[in-house]
Amino acid sequence: MTAARDARTYDAVVVGAGHNGLVAAAYLARAGRSVLVLERLDHTGGAAVSTRPFAGVDARLSRYSYLVSLLPRKILTDLGLDVRLSTRTISSYTPAERDGRPTGLLVGGGEERTREAFVRLTGSDREHRAWQDFYDLTGRVARRVFPTLTEPLPTREELRRAVDDEEAWRILFEEPLGVAVEERFADDLVRGVVLTDALIGTFADAHDPSLKQNRCFLYHVIGGGTGAWDVPVGGMGALTDALAGAARAAGAVIATGHRAVRVETDGRTAEVTHRTADGEGVVTARHVLVNASPKELARLTGDTPPPPAEGAQLKVNMLLERLPRLRDSSVDPREAFAGTFHIAEGYEQLATAHAQAAAGRLPDAPPSEIYCHSLTDPSILGPDLAARGCQTLTLFGLHTPARLFERDNDAVREELLKSTLAQLDAHLAEPIADCLATDADGRPCVEARSPLDLERDLGLPGGHIFHRDLSWPHAQDGTGRWGVETAHANVLLCGAGAVRGGGVSGVPGHNAAMAVLEAGQD
Repeated sequence: MTAARDARTYDAVVVGAGHNGLVAAAYLARAGRSVLVLERLDHTGGAAVSTRPFAGVDARLSRYSYLVSLLPRKILTDLGLDVRLSTRTISSYTPAERDGRPTGLLVGGGEERTREAFVRLTGSDREHRAWQDFYDLTGRVARRVFPTLTEPLPTREELRRAVDDEEAWRILFEEPLGVAVEERFADDLVRGVVLTDALIGTFADAHDPSLKQNRCFLYHVIGGGTGAWDVPVGGMGALTDALAGAARAAGAVIATGHRAVRVETDGRTAEVTHRTADGEGVVTARHVLVNASPKELARLTGDTPPPPAEGAQLKVNMLLERLPRLRDSSVDPREAFAGTFHIAEGYEQLATAHAQAAAGRLPDAPPSEIYCHSLTDPSILGPDLAARGCQTLTLFGLHTPARLFERDNDAVREELLKSTLAQLDAHLAEPIADCLATDADGRPCVEARSPLDLERDLGLPGGHIFHRDLSWPHAQDGTGRWGVETAHANVLLCGAGAVRGGGVSGVPGHNAAMAVLEAGQD
């Protein structure tokens, strides 16, 4: 445990040493501000960590957050971070059965190869042309919207002018995404592959009138101005370790084992009470940046809490002795699992799963997607595992809201894990259980986490990975200049629940730091 120095006033106290808090701390410390970071756990990183979850097994898995897309290169450059991001060679593979034979859709490996895969699945190149047109459209939006994430919030009209494409604006910002998906694509499987980016961590139907599926989709296709999903070499912990190192090198103090319990402020000076194994202490600060959920912010300040958030995902980590063989023998498993491997994610399957979960039952065919980090980045495996050909698998299940686990979290989690892996097995030539490695105690190397587990382990409200439903990346009533402002002038929200939060981006941390630095110039 690192000790906090209580005897002085800091320019900024950051509550929480997740990646956004570390980004904010590094920016402020590099600008010459005195910074203290309070972290309740005994380590930094929050959800973006690398751990060895299986006893006696040298595999450093990105246990919770696992991909980087929204992290601007600007942040890496500004903070001098020595972090390598690797691009996946394959975008996705979706297995299917057509006319009684196993087949699938492989997207990636070159434009002509992708076109041939569409023709083989659908019988013509119509769907491929529609795919190209649609993602050309989202690509144009990405190039125009992504750079605005680290600038003061534009108004809705300013963002609309920046997009400069009325068709794209209508599709993404004004009408339910399901309308465009159904108008542009005819094949159920292709429709499902498009829709999945709208459902990551978001419990919604394609036609949800709130458009929360559109907001989720937008953030998943604008990353880096391209929408490509990058793999952090060394795992997520390599990124957050580098951020912690940058913050410390600039002079920030990071105090682990310090849980913030109260923030009191008059708008100009704040006192932060924290608790350790040895008792309570108080530090004074000009600004407090809360790298936690809006619910936790309200608890700290004594304000009215926001509406309850609810996560809706199953997270599974696995270590395999080998990748499983596929029923679709035309595809190499090393390519099928290199990108996103979609399971039970046809368009109608997704709609059915959502309807069943909304009615209070586990989906009969739970949808999920898998990827293999170690194919792109074998450095996370120890030498012995790498020599044996072991691989990691990360599974993210959709449409499993926290409410389904409340009657018996352990039992429901195990039931869901079994049925989710059964959906995977339906497309494999051998059961996934036969491929699992075992730990030092002889147990299969597989672990699952429900939304309730994520709430307990990481403090995510309701297990919601974005802390609450994602927001539009433009100003609305009460959002403030940077989207990090709160009801208290010198208390800022720099976690995923900020405007333009969600995902591993560092954007809220950057924006909160910019707000503090601007305030210092007044």
